[in-house]
Amino acid sequence: MSQKRNVKIAATVMTSALLLSGCGLFGGEKAKEIDPPQDVSYVDEGDKAAEETVKEEKTTAEGKKGEEAAQTYSRQLYLIDSNGLVVAQTFDLPKQEGVAKQVLDYLVEGGPVTNMLPDGFRAVIPQDTQVSVNVKDGVAVVDFSKEFKNYQKEDELKILQSITWTLTQFDSVKTVKIMINGHEQNEMPVGGTPISSELSRADGINLDTAGVMDITDTKPLTVYYTAQHDDKTYYVPVTTRVSNDEEDPIAAVVKKLTEGPSANTALLSDFSQDVKLLEEPKLEDGTVTLNFNESIYGSADEEKKMVSSHVVNSLVLSLTEQPGIENVVLTVDGKADLVNEDGKKMTEPVARPVNVNTGSF
Repeated sequence: MSQKRNVKIAATVMTSALLLSGCGLFGGEKAKEIDPPQDVSYVDEGDKAAEETVKEEKTTAEGKKGEEAAQTYSRQLYLIDSNGLVVAQTFDLPKQEGVAKQVLDYLVEGGPVTNMLPDGFRAVIPQDTQVSVNVKDGVAVVDFSKEFKNYQKEDELKILQSITWTLTQFDSVKTVKIMINGHEQNEMPVGGTPISSELSRADGINLDTAGVMDITDTKPLTVYYTAQHDDKTYYVPVTTRVSNDEEDPIAAVVKKLTEGPSANTALLSDFSQDVKLLEEPKLEDGTVTLNFNESIYGSADEEKKMVSSHVVNSLVLSLTEQPGIENVVLTVDGKADLVNEDGKKMTEPVARPVNVNTGSF
């Protein structure tokens, strides 16, 4: 999966009808990568981290124009939604030394994230848990206090996925090791879920094995479906399984999106099952071109040649999980005459956003 991440300050509020521009997935400046890369290095003094080398954005406090206010950075926190799924939400967190420790502190129940939680979402790590993090050679060693054991068994795998995906948003973190009170763990303390010595995004998220008879004859594939809370829509990564015989991961992504999520989930897809690729995907210099039949429009938008923002967003998020893919070009019957929900032509490749699911629900 893609580990490419650029640092950008995001203050975009996602709504259920996200508008697309020709330059980027959610409008505005073109963003090449989903996750902000971090230059995180840890010094020997405890778990204090060296300052990140990142671009800083200075904000001005209301009523104090001209005075420098606290600096913040956009960070992704993988929380649990009302459907029990692990989902990234983007928050502006204050500038702080030790960003790896900071994001985990914001995953603790009753911690600093409490007043920031979107409706329908909850924190992941048990209340009062203390966290220390040491990052070296791409490995984040996380040491939790004994309170870490105070969780419900059904949350066990979700906790591992949340910690792993939250930490690996940083370029300096490739894998994660879990410790409790200084002792490395090879299984979770409540339900005994095995813990790999090198947890990574390759382990997947929101695992869906429905209908899989022989998992050894399959391989993982992460795609993005949509979910709703009240009247708001957000994107959920799901690691599903495809046959080992699937040679083209790009075509496999399209197939999974058109098939839609498993029926036993609360997830949704805007794709018609009649959507088909008319030819093999073309990948060149990080840009993949997909040529669809007219079913990509959907019955309501066929005359307008308009494609749903959720269709485009799910495609771009899913495809850019694949290594080497940075942008997506959509054509219909070989013609690039699609328009977005703002009525503007999609004349440029669509890139993955820096951050996913921004704002409060």
